Amino acid sequence: MRATTFGRVPRSALTLAALATAAVPGLVAVSARAEPAAGPDVDVARVTGEDGSAWIVRAPTHAAAGASLEAEVGLLGSLDHYVTSGVLSFTVPQVAGSAPLPEGGRAIVHRAVSGTPLDIDALHPGPGLAADLGRVIAAVHELPHSVIENAALPVYSSDEYRERRLVELDHAAATGKVPPTLLRRWEHALEDVSLWRFQPVVTHGDLGPEQVLVQGGRVVTVTDWSQARVADPADDLAWLLVAAPTDAIDSIVEAYQLRRTELSDSHLADRALLVGELALARWLLHGVRNRLADVVADAVDMLQDLDEQTRDAD
Repeated sequence: MRATTFGRVPRSALTLAALATAAVPGLVAVSARAEPAAGPDVDVARVTGEDGSAWIVRAPTHAAAGASLEAEVGLLGSLDHYVTSGVLSFTVPQVAGSAPLPEGGRAIVHRAVSGTPLDIDALHPGPGLAADLGRVIAAVHELPHSVIENAALPVYSSDEYRERRLVELDHAAATGKVPPTLLRRWEHALEDVSLWRFQPVVTHGDLGPEQVLVQGGRVVTVTDWSQARVADPADDLAWLLVAAPTDAIDSIVEAYQLRRTELSDSHLADRALLVGELALARWLLHGVRNRLADVVADAVDMLQDLDEQTRDAD
């Protein structure tokens, strides 16, 4: 079941289909089904038109999410230039229309994109999909900062981003649910300034299997750009270094390094692994802030498991 914020009931697929028909001239919806969202900030449905066309409609669940969605729309317009010019080897969603929401803001509609979610466990070493993932992420990191600045999305220096991570850790520590030994190890890493000397780059900010769509052994589409920012390149690599099969990681990293034009970051992999661990603290905070007892329990279990694993390793 999808988690909802403070018990909010998600919009039905039929409601979202009605918004899609209002947003796209000539669209006559014949079916609709709810789609999994990246989080509780947006309701999503897939709508099929009478001509067989498939559409995705996304509606924000609160004002801040609406502002984030608006910024993403602006970013997608800029990214399309890099897609059509061949700088990016994958496509991104392109907005076809929008419809106002009764409570304010608007729902956004785009054609359904091609590809299926990445099966990370199926990655293999060599020049195939694993290497393509590395190149895709590197290409995003090579984009000019202006694509983020023009969309009014966040831009951080390395020091600002480290401070941001420290604040998140302080909030997680305040819950009293982070194992003390794990907390001390994270604090030590975040206070080690040498670990955080990186060149900020354009990042997607929320990459995962659901956002990376593949077809024919390559990445064809990357979706959900609302968390894009200029920040730490480790953020976009963390999920792969943590979850990908060990023998595929070298192929990902090597292809990434070859695609980057200027890369002098000896602690990139170390930070990526740390970011992967800190994701558990962010999951805990999500559960605490939104009063989701099942999420909190899940986060606590994973934090305890990680604490045991890292103590054994040490």
